[in-house]
Amino acid sequence: MLPDDPDAQARLFYLALLGMALAGGVFYNYRDRLGTAAQHAAIWVLIFLGVTIAYGFKDQLASQLYPGTAQPVDERTIALRRADDGHFYARVRVNGAEIRFMVDTGATNLVLSQQDARRIGLAMDNLNYVLPVSTANGTVYGAGVVLERVKLGGFVDTDVRAMVNGGRMSVSLLGMSYLDRFRRFSVEGDRLLLSR
Repeated sequence: MLPDDPDAQARLFYLALLGMALAGGVFYNYRDRLGTAAQHAAIWVLIFLGVTIAYGFKDQLASQLYPGTAQPVDERTIALRRADDGHFYARVRVNGAEIRFMVDTGATNLVLSQQDARRIGLAMDNLNYVLPVSTANGTVYGAGVVLERVKLGGFVDTDVRAMVNGGRMSVSLLGMSYLDRFRRFSVEGDRLLLSR
């Protein structure tokens, strides 16, 4: 059935002519080698199907290839996949640098390790480690800082209060002071959903 729009009809006619010209050219070039033509056509069909399937599963592939990358669910919700160790991790851009955080609802603050604080360009010599923090290993002291820009998925926040840990940390923590910026967060199976 032809479309009603004359421009759409003209495009369809043009594409049909182009398709016939290409098919004619292929048939002419392969006129004595129809078996080879069928093989090449099958290869191109498989390539097309592979690209189509990969595009259809792009979010799942990205979460497997880049763990901690926030995947959009809709315009107000992102999802993080559970890592093999059972925790949720998030790749967050802080002041332009990508930092890997562990999502920790037991942490009061967004807490940066000293290594990550250096990566985002904080002046380490100016930090004052006077804020006591109770941890499973006892009390440690942190330095309060304000992060200019924090981006998780499509969500961008400015002037975010955080803390640099004075002790040793293997990974920075995405604690409640940041998670409270979301209207809702919930775990559904192997996904952590964050909504604003």
